[in-house]
Amino acid sequence: MSMMNNYRKGWALRYLREARAELTAAQKTPYMASSLILEALRKAQAAIYYSLGEPAFIASIVRETFYTKQFVEDPILKFLVEIERAIQQIAQIPRSDSGKVMEQVNDLVQLASEIVELFTGESA
Repeated sequence: MSMMNNYRKGWALRYLREARAELTAAQKTPYMASSLILEALRKAQAAIYYSLGEPAFIASIVRETFYTKQFVEDPILKFLVEIERAIQQIAQIPRSDSGKVMEQVNDLVQLASEIVELFTGESA
């Protein structure tokens, strides 16, 4: 029996595919890399949200945890807070640092893929 419905599963897998496509596009178009990298990270974040439950509910928990700087023991919530932190930081990084940032985001997208695969039972 699946842990999630087909609607959420479909969106989670779609967002992962799009995150990977954004990273590929960032490599091919350096002048747009910074915005594409940020968008890839946001889509990876959304993929995890859809795989865990109602995205708006998950997002509110993550935002509250992030902005109140609460101590987090749960590994998935901790990871989601780290993604939120990365999004905030990447939005502030100058365009010249996109190579290093792309590597970090690629790693985060890979981790997001593993989380989504765990909950969906499918790889994107």
